Amino acid sequence: MDVLSEVLKAVKLDGAVFYNGEFSAPWCAHEPDSPTMASYLSVGAKHVIIFHLITEGRAYARMEGVDRPVPLAAGDIVVFPRGDAHIMGNGSPVAPMDSAGELQRVLSEGVTVSRCGGGGALTKIICGYMTCDLHLSHIFLSGLPPILKINIRTDESGQWLEQSIRHAIDRADAGRPGVEAVRAKLSEVLFIETLRRYIDRLPPKQTGWLAGVRDPEIGKTPALLHRRPAHPWTIAALANEVGTSRSVLAERFRRYLSETPIAYLTRWRLQLGAQQLTSTSHSVVEIAAEVGYESEPAFNRAFKREFGLPPARFRSQSKERKSDRLIF
Repeated sequence: MDVLSEVLKAVKLDGAVFYNGEFSAPWCAHEPDSPTMASYLSVGAKHVIIFHLITEGRAYARMEGVDRPVPLAAGDIVVFPRGDAHIMGNGSPVAPMDSAGELQRVLSEGVTVSRCGGGGALTKIICGYMTCDLHLSHIFLSGLPPILKINIRTDESGQWLEQSIRHAIDRADAGRPGVEAVRAKLSEVLFIETLRRYIDRLPPKQTGWLAGVRDPEIGKTPALLHRRPAHPWTIAALANEVGTSRSVLAERFRRYLSETPIAYLTRWRLQLGAQQLTSTSHSVVEIAAEVGYESEPAFNRAFKREFGLPPARFRSQSKERKSDRLIF
């Protein structure tokens, strides 16, 4: 069972926007957070995963409000899974460029190359943005570090991927049929390959969601829960499926994910419920049954504990927020 694929399928990675950046030192760019970038990319409630691939030169990346920068070199990809606001740059401090404004130019004017800087050492970057479901991605993304850095030039597959992405966003490709679909799939591959390489580099005693993926027994458990969330799972049934004892499963699952399998399942069911409330017209009682609750009152109580609102109120407020985005 491919655990990572099961979970990524569930979070519904979708779409991509790329543009080339050519920046000469000194330069600096401010990247707003996911909600801000989502307002430029789509109307729907989506989470934006932001990434930058350094194709030439050097740069640094740092989280907004964090003093310690992450150094970047050619071949490095830096990913912000949670969509945190951050700073990119190289050279002495200068006033930051507004990356949101550049993205707006890309979308409205068809700009494919953004240029700025002081005329010094050149850094070339592919800036990318992909979206995923706001609710379904929460459990997965909350288990990732806020910033991931991996070099993809260490083997032939990574080099091929970089060349494919560079070719797909070349100006000459812009009008070709199917280019948007190609870019979307390549962005997914790039994100997945980054995660795979990051997992391979984790130390043996590392805990967390990604470390748990490597465990042959524990790694299967989230995949089962994601694949069949409405099933009446028990610790005994899960242990039987993955081929271990109940005590071993409970202890190791908690060690990696800091909660029990049933608590994880409960959170996943409620995230599924939130997603259906905002994207379908199904009744609350129908949604409750679809995500594994035997009664609407039980679903209502659990949902209010998780989100602070009953399902019907959550749905109506979500519709109001969408209307606000459409108006403004």
